[in-house]
Amino acid sequence: MTRAFRGSREIFRTARKNPQARKSIRWGRLFSAMPSLETRDRRNVLNWLLGLWGGGVLGAVFYPVARYLSPPDIPEAAAVSATAGSARALLPNSGRVVPFGSRPAIVVRTPAGELRAFSATCTHLDCTVQYRSDLQRIWCACHNGQYDLNGRNIAGPPPRPLETYDVNLKDDEIVITRRS
Repeated sequence: MTRAFRGSREIFRTARKNPQARKSIRWGRLFSAMPSLETRDRRNVLNWLLGLWGGGVLGAVFYPVARYLSPPDIPEAAAVSATAGSARALLPNSGRVVPFGSRPAIVVRTPAGELRAFSATCTHLDCTVQYRSDLQRIWCACHNGQYDLNGRNIAGPPPRPLETYDVNLKDDEIVITRRS
């Protein structure tokens, strides 16, 4: 125990035992028992350095967590065209879901043999749609949303039609392109 604190302890002990001594304690004697200004300055610097170190540790831990929880907005390259496989393999009254950039597309061959392509993402909750040959419709399994073969919403909760893509044939390959 330091000498400064021992002195202040003795002052308070004396004041508790003897009420007369309580009156006679001088403020000067009480303050002389406190740590010196030099000791307090050193302690403040050490506390400041310790706080700075603790803040650095917290920053080093929480900054990567915050960056993970809110990733940067990096726009993806928008695909202009994509191949959808062989035209001979797609039979009449059937459909195929193919990748088109970051989202899927659906290519449908109607019962009459015409090729059509749409976005395969439902306009209701972004579920992937599929072609149902028994209904001759594009169907969303999430909430039973249905689209006709022109991409128009005809049943269920979808609020708007599917985005339509252009279909071209290069030799036997189906090439779908985004309309501009």
